Amino acid sequence: MTTNPEKKPFDLCVIGCGPAGFAAAMRALDAGKDACIIEGGEIGGTGVMWGALASKTMWELAKDYAVAAKVDRGYRASGLTADYRAVRNSVLQAVKEKQYQMLSQIETFSPRRWSGKGSISYIRGWGAFQSADTVEVRLVDGGTETVSADFFLIATGSRPREFPGIETDGVRVLNSDHVLNLTEFPRRMMIIGAGIIGCEYSAIFSNFGQTKVFLADHAERVIPYEDDDISDFVSTHLRANGVTIFQTANLQQIVERPDHLEVFLDFADGRSEVVEVDTVLISIGRTPNIEKLNLDGIDVTPNEQGVLQTDENCRVTRNVYACGDVTHHPNLVNLAEMEGRYAVKHMYGFARHSLNYDNMSTVMFFRPAVAAVGLNEKGCRRRNIAYRVASYGNALVSRAIAMRATDGFSKIIVSNDEEQRLLGMRAAGPMASNNIMTIALLMDHAPNLADALKTVHPHPTMSEGIQECLRVLLEKSVFKEKAFPDLVKVRSWAPEEEG
Repeated sequence: MTTNPEKKPFDLCVIGCGPAGFAAAMRALDAGKDACIIEGGEIGGTGVMWGALASKTMWELAKDYAVAAKVDRGYRASGLTADYRAVRNSVLQAVKEKQYQMLSQIETFSPRRWSGKGSISYIRGWGAFQSADTVEVRLVDGGTETVSADFFLIATGSRPREFPGIETDGVRVLNSDHVLNLTEFPRRMMIIGAGIIGCEYSAIFSNFGQTKVFLADHAERVIPYEDDDISDFVSTHLRANGVTIFQTANLQQIVERPDHLEVFLDFADGRSEVVEVDTVLISIGRTPNIEKLNLDGIDVTPNEQGVLQTDENCRVTRNVYACGDVTHHPNLVNLAEMEGRYAVKHMYGFARHSLNYDNMSTVMFFRPAVAAVGLNEKGCRRRNIAYRVASYGNALVSRAIAMRATDGFSKIIVSNDEEQRLLGMRAAGPMASNNIMTIALLMDHAPNLADALKTVHPHPTMSEGIQECLRVLLEKSVFKEKAFPDLVKVRSWAPEEEG
């Protein structure tokens, strides 16, 4: 549908209606601007249809199933079953709910219905730049339409990266976009890639207890960019959940047999192994969706990594901006939304502060979950920042004890100087996603460690673990390292120690 019958130039044209593009268009509406959204695929993009919302809905269902299946809490559920079709329908229901929320708001502020300042027009198709002022849209229903605007925002997102020489057919060899194509739980699944997505689906399918999961990666650890304690925490719990992990393993080939797949793995020590499975899920990262944009039309070339290079204001060229997965920043929905909104603010001259990527929080939905904000130890060492780090085990937190879920810990890093600035946090265990926001907020507003401790946390809550972890750094914690050396830890590092 299009709602610009007089073909007037829009104030802003947003190419892509994922979470970032949608948020940016609504920020333009706030400013009283006439915005146009171009989207040829699913409204909500990967963030809704195949990525964050869909996979986390499945994770919640899997978590609930795993808790119901427990037999160590004084109860035992009988007749517990899992039906993949029913699970899939629940996921699709959640997806459609969000998609119709987005579409309803777009329609509410369409020029056909909205008489206030600003408007949102929606064109279903794929945009390609003809110049810095015009985009030609190949319409879903056929034909083309030309859209002109003062500003453009590229928010076309990304897609799963293909494994060289391996074709994903969406039936037996899948990528993350294909998971909802399944009609039943695979009996045996091999997941290639132990990054966040690979580990999340390992947790999901193993939680349901219907699938034997194998996880293979070329690195020595899962989630290799995180510190070893986080990586070990994740791998330990995946193994406890029945996942077989192959490390330093490279996928050589997949041989399709009538009733199974043979996965050939080559290891760093020179050996090989063949594993028989029913389904393979390839999860080795993502590739930006920029091929259809005709970037030559605006004299823009992707960088060596194949993404768009933006400046500190999310600008690619004079009047063309970009946000989210098409840029050189991490693929996170909250980051993409922040960039999209900021780009619009900069276009119209009301950006008041610079973007801050150092306190961007994220959640990794494993079993149990892991959350992160700011620097980890590896990041501090790369930057030669002297630091002190403390960790406080959830086993000492009353709420975790009450929940009968004492695995995990809070880990906080501060600069090892007089300022003792909060540099980052990792939280592993129940309610990690809520706990991480305490430190994310403090990183913005608390100048140092002492200021961060002015807040008294409610009892009993998981956030009390954060409070105690901060106290550990000041040697004022209620439970002491001397009594619980496996649960309370503090150490320091300085650049000179590397020598």
